[in-house]
Amino acid sequence: MERGLYIAASGMLAEMARQDQLANDLANASTPGYKADRVSQRSFGDLMLSNSSDGSTVGPLGQGAAIDKQQTDLRPQALRDTGQPLDLAVTGDGYFGVQTKQGVRYTRNGAFTADAKGNLVDQMGNQVLGVGGKPVTVANGTIDTTKVALFNLRNPVKQGDSNFTGQAGGQATGTVQSGSLEGSGVDPARAMIDLMASMRTMEATQRAITTIDTTLQQTSSQVGTLPG
Repeated sequence: MERGLYIAASGMLAEMARQDQLANDLANASTPGYKADRVSQRSFGDLMLSNSSDGSTVGPLGQGAAIDKQQTDLRPQALRDTGQPLDLAVTGDGYFGVQTKQGVRYTRNGAFTADAKGNLVDQMGNQVLGVGGKPVTVANGTIDTTKVALFNLRNPVKQGDSNFTGQAGGQATGTVQSGSLEGSGVDPARAMIDLMASMRTMEATQRAITTIDTTLQQTSSQVGTLPG
């Protein structure tokens, strides 16, 4: 019976991790260039049960569930016009580069602005990299999009704030479009449905744990009252 508690608890932990991912996606449903995550689960190996008296096989028993892997959906999303000349979007493949305190990071979020020096920066004040690693100069509220560097990124890994790390492999094949932003990769309707399904699974698992706990309490309290 205790194994049932462990199995149910592992399912709850897996669903909690899934809900954290879904909640983060929903929070970024309107973040330009955000890439949604996909979480898959796996079950632990089955345990074969056998009859203790004659050794005959009873059947398999699962040993719980766990998060298998988390993948980021990197597909380009549709662009939306903003009319703001410092809003940039990548048409096709490629990432903007920004110089942060932790090193160069890469992003598809082109919601940029100008700093006090007249250089193009992101929302965190990090300098946007131009061709050759030079700053991108803002003149009269506009920029020359050909001066903005686009990087071909391999094995991108999320680092927060829509930024990625990875292996930059030279100039990307995409182009920079001014006055537009790439939409978020989150489908709010799908994320809400997945979140509701995860919550229902969590509730079912909680009921299973409550049932097992009640059964154990009744067993421990009644064993002592048995005759003999």
